[in-house]
Amino acid sequence: MMARQDSNQDSRTRKIVAVARGEATSDGAGVKMTRLIGSGARPPLDPFLMLDFFGSERAGDYIGGFPDHPHRGFETVTYMLAGRMRHRDNHGHSGVVEAGDVQWMKAGRGLIHSEMPEQDHGLMRGFQLWINLPAAEKMAPPAYQEFKAAQIPVEEREGAKVKLIAGAGISGAVGPVRAPHVDALYFDIELAPGARFRQETPPDHQAFFVLYEGSAFTPDMTGGQEARSLALLELGQGEEAVLTAGGQGARALLLAGRKLREPIAWSGPFVMNSREELIQAYEDFATGRF
Repeated sequence: MMARQDSNQDSRTRKIVAVARGEATSDGAGVKMTRLIGSGARPPLDPFLMLDFFGSERAGDYIGGFPDHPHRGFETVTYMLAGRMRHRDNHGHSGVVEAGDVQWMKAGRGLIHSEMPEQDHGLMRGFQLWINLPAAEKMAPPAYQEFKAAQIPVEEREGAKVKLIAGAGISGAVGPVRAPHVDALYFDIELAPGARFRQETPPDHQAFFVLYEGSAFTPDMTGGQEARSLALLELGQGEEAVLTAGGQGARALLLAGRKLREPIAWSGPFVMNSREELIQAYEDFATGRF
């Protein structure tokens, strides 16, 4: 793509401070994915701990799924673009997250659950995000927010469709998910070729775009970003996130959340504030107190 500059850049616009391409990894029973946050190359972005993209037409890349495993101290957000994920936990909760659906699970003081893919014409595609919980909520009871695609509002803007999973759009519509501890914003954006997306974001919030289809650029970039291998565009200080699609259009997530600014003690499936709390989490799991 040719280098371009946005003439409307001003001091309110959040500039790109880092670009991450993600790292190939696997988890669960060999599920292949790309890790955009939570790897050696891209550490956590407070309050966001980890972000994985899974996408394949080969069942062998994902069909093993994520058999029973524990969590404590954070939230997981599963957003499906294609395929289905069947989940079940040791408290009796179960269901299926289908294409366009979102599951926002608060692990809190602990649960054991499984997430098992179900093929839909061989395609499985989506994101899983981990969000930290503040110390005051790490031992809260587990809870779910689950919404079908039809329950999530889509805001029509000039040249754009914006799916509001969490947070408020510009029309007064608000996403169904509530995450007051970080005041989360989670949008899925579809841009026509050349269309521009703008969104006010609190200046104290961590914010980034995840470009996953097409190409796009932000006002301070001297060249476009291609999404063939995914791109996480970390935003700096400012009040407005801006993204303009390239000649083929673009699909991107916008994620933002208030920083917790708390110590993180993280080991495997447990995210606490101290080493002592981590030891207690392993002991509680080993002795069946989840």
